[in-house]
Amino acid sequence: MSASSLSRFKAVRLPPAFSLTAAFGLIRIAGLVAIAGACLSISCASRKSAPEATHAFTDEIGRTVNVRPDPQRIVSLAPSVTETLFALGLGNRVVGVTSFCDYPPEARDKQSVGDTQRPSLEKIVALKPDLVIISTASQLEQSVRHLDELRIPVYVSNPLNLEGMLTSIEHIGEIAGVQDRAKELTSQMRNRIEAVRVRVASRPQPRVFLILGCEPLITAGAPSFISDLIARAGGRSISESEPTDYPQFSLETAVARQPEVIFLQAGNEALPARLRETPAAREGRIYRLDDALLLRPGPRIVDGLEEMASRIHPE
Repeated sequence: MSASSLSRFKAVRLPPAFSLTAAFGLIRIAGLVAIAGACLSISCASRKSAPEATHAFTDEIGRTVNVRPDPQRIVSLAPSVTETLFALGLGNRVVGVTSFCDYPPEARDKQSVGDTQRPSLEKIVALKPDLVIISTASQLEQSVRHLDELRIPVYVSNPLNLEGMLTSIEHIGEIAGVQDRAKELTSQMRNRIEAVRVRVASRPQPRVFLILGCEPLITAGAPSFISDLIARAGGRSISESEPTDYPQFSLETAVARQPEVIFLQAGNEALPARLRETPAAREGRIYRLDDALLLRPGPRIVDGLEEMASRIHPE
């Protein structure tokens, strides 16, 4: 018992009939109360300072990520991830995005932490996130290491094809505690993907060349989810045998493979003159699709698939 506690007891005026035994009994009871209070305070402090329980998840490149249940403050470092979070009804939990995250429109109101390749670590840390989600392992290797050191969980989403993208949406839903909504969303997407498959299944597969850049000429190789998208839309990519995601392609090779459909996803760049020697150019089958639908592996990729299929098979 502290000196201040004893002084309070000394100030009490006991009635004449109050025995010495009773007085010591009163002091003893007060001491027990004080000890109990101290134990309660320590218990509360222990509970407050104890680390919150977390769940262990394996991300899409095999890392173990420990995340608190039902994370409430999420930073997205890719437009596709931002679109996924909003589609899952988690927009109110998103506290930070990149400068390229422009869909849905509400995403523009979120705090920007920089672009996808050079986000501000200081801004991310200041937002006190429960979870940071990035889109590829190589996107932010150094930042991931720093965030790991600060015990901020980072989940890597790395879909390699359309099925992988659906699985990624389900994983994000699981880690955020909205598994049912994620399964509902992916079920709807799978139904639309299947409808495209049925529509193009019995039709010929024209040769397709998708251009991501003209100088140098960049296309999508076998590992890219875009090659899978072209195949599901009923086409056959002329660069499907290329072993890298986004290889440089020579004009001579492109012309030699005689593409029958060309998708020009290269901003406002014009079709290289040499490619006007292809069947696609002669038949007027050169198209531009919305990059946001075609190049972001998120929920709107099915819109891109449907539009691509309608261009490859307008009949």
